[in-house]
This record gives sequence, structure tokens and C-alpha cells, in this order.
Amino acid sequence: MLQGSHITVRYGDRTAVDDLSFHLREGQWMMLAGPNGAGKSTLIEAIAQGIPYTGTIEWQGRDIRTLKPAQLARCIGVLAQKNAVGYAYTVEEVVGLGRYAHKTGFLSGECEEGKAQVEKALEMTGLTALRHASMLTLSGGETQRVFLAQVFAQNPRVLILDEPANHLDLKYQQYVFTLIQSWLKEPGRAVLSVVHDLSLARRYGTHAVLMDRGKSVSQGLVADVLTPDLLSWVYEMDVCLWMRDMLSQWESR
Repeated sequence: MLQGSHITVRYGDRTAVDDLSFHLREGQWMMLAGPNGAGKSTLIEAIAQGIPYTGTIEWQGRDIRTLKPAQLARCIGVLAQKNAVGYAYTVEEVVGLGRYAHKTGFLSGECEEGKAQVEKALEMTGLTALRHASMLTLSGGETQRVFLAQVFAQNPRVLILDEPANHLDLKYQQYVFTLIQSWLKEPGRAVLSVVHDLSLARRYGTHAVLMDRGKSVSQGLVADVLTPDLLSWVYEMDVCLWMRDMLSQWESR
């Protein structure tokens, strides 16, 4: 569905993404993992056409540079890590902005299908009761769920998520990841996400790309990529020992 070939992003003399290629196929949830500064979020920005890059990114064989913004938005939905809100729109209004790519004209009204998609997105993300609340009154976790609902209302084929659990407490981390997992079960869908929590990556991912210093260290099935040896090498610590030690605090209770 989505293919990147030799993607390189440079900021002056610094190379943030270095000749990276990947394939995202239908039904896959690909996790981008790696330490801070590995280039994960930069790769997401490149796919979203937010920054210049060399190489090619293709949507079903077509260079996405050739797609108009509305065309691209009907194919790919992006949830950024940070979503600042400085306006008093309601939750429902912000979620409804996800339908913009499906409008036939600037002044065209919302069709019944669009209204149904907004309603479904509010229900899926547990925001129905907050639909008339001002965005300025929401917590960080509630705001994150609003923008996730906006992406669901957009009804894309591929979800691109940069830290989807950002600002969420444990209950809603589980809720959101399970929700995305359910969304992925529909035919013709795929997910690509940046996740710092390796436990979440192992639990929900089907595939992974392990990055370090802008390069792809390993790609493939998540169990083959997020291995003790590879993680220890990339993170420069015994990751599995650390995580087992953290888990052991609960075993005696």
C-alpha cells in the first residue's frame, strides 16, 4: 500500500533519515522503534509531505508528490505527536474537520455519510458526551483523543501515528491501541506508527522497523526485529534485563 525507497532527509550538515526504504502492506501494523534522535518522527513528517526529502514515497505505485492534498488525505491520515489548540471550537467541530478531504467544493455541505463518519468517530473514541465541549477546556489526553477521532472521521486507508498514546493514561493507552487494532481488521487498511514503549510495540505490532541514527537497522516481523540483541545494540543497554527488572516489582504483590 505504501512504499518508501531510499528516503533521505537532511538539515544542513545533519542527516536525520539516511537512505531508508520500507514496504507497508495491507493488514500490517508497522512499528517504528529506536532511541531518541533515530529519525522516526522525521520519517513520519516526510511521508506526510511536511518536509523536503530525496528518494520516493509511493501510494499503491504512485509517487505521492503527484497527489493533490485532498487526494492524499483520502488515502493517508496522520496523527501528529503534538496538537496545539488555540481556538474555542467544539470537539464535534474539530472532529468534523476530518471530512474536509471528502468535500466536493469549498462551500459544499456535509453529506449524510460524512455525518455518520463523524458520529462513529466520536463514539469510537469515547467522546460523544464531550461533543459540545470547547477544545480549550480539555486535558491533554482528551485533546489527543479528539485528533484521533478526526483521523477516524477522515476514513483513510492508512493511519500514520506519531506516538498515539502521547498524554494518555494507562486506561486510554489500552483503549486507543485496542481501538486501532480493531480499525485495522477492516479490509484495505494498514497502520504505521512511532512507539517509544517497546512493550506496546511488541503487543500490538505485526511488523517493525528498528532505526538508529537515521538508518534502518532491521525490518520484518516484530518478533524478529525487536530482539534482545538488536535492542541492546541500538539502545546501548540491556533492554530486556531492564524491562524484566521493572516487571519484577509487581510479581511479589
